[in-house]
Amino acid sequence: MEMLTEYVVLVVVAICLAIGFVVKNSLDIIQNKYIPLIMAVLGVLLNVWLNTGAFTPEILLGGLASGLASTGAFELIKNTRKDVE
Repeated sequence: MEMLTEYVVLVVVAICLAIGFVVKNSLDIIQNKYIPLIMAVLGVLLNVWLNTGAFTPEILLGGLASGLASTGAFELIKNTRKDVE
């Protein structure tokens, strides 16, 4: 787990967290079980974009880790604050 922390990109986590919040609370047609998948794909796309279109295994792993970390961050906030749904 410690190895993955060096690949997390905070900008990607923040963007995915915000978009994931909007998807969860605004788009009822998307089931909650698909949100981590959407955030992982979005994280990869954002990380590729931030690295000027380069695509390496490190960029792929960084995007996946960042997108999924945003899902974990949302769950952490949700469990800490009961008023966030």
